[in-house]
Amino acid sequence: MSDERLEKLRLELRRGVLVLAVLASLKQPHYGYSLRKQLLDAGIDIDEGTLYPLVRRLADQGLLDSEWQQAEGRDRRYYQLSAVGSQLLGQLTQEWQQLNGSLAALIAQASV
Repeated sequence: MSDERLEKLRLELRRGVLVLAVLASLKQPHYGYSLRKQLLDAGIDIDEGTLYPLVRRLADQGLLDSEWQQAEGRDRRYYQLSAVGSQLLGQLTQEWQQLNGSLAALIAQASV
């Protein structure tokens, strides 16, 4: 398999997982850079060109609340899960766990 094909499939696989990762990270308020750092510290590397549009889209969908706050002499927009976002995170987490279990079983069968 070519490196290019692998990279395309890897990005496709990550796309949906990033939504879940961002929602889970925003149980506590974060501004863009602190959110990106938290994700990176957890092993999820996401560039700013992907993260910021994703966060704005989630906020537009009512899944995140946002507010401007002054921190370190700068105005920063902080994001946090809304009540609707928290409920959806629970549902998506349950779905993820079911899918992950099923996938693990399929992979184990394939390697026998």
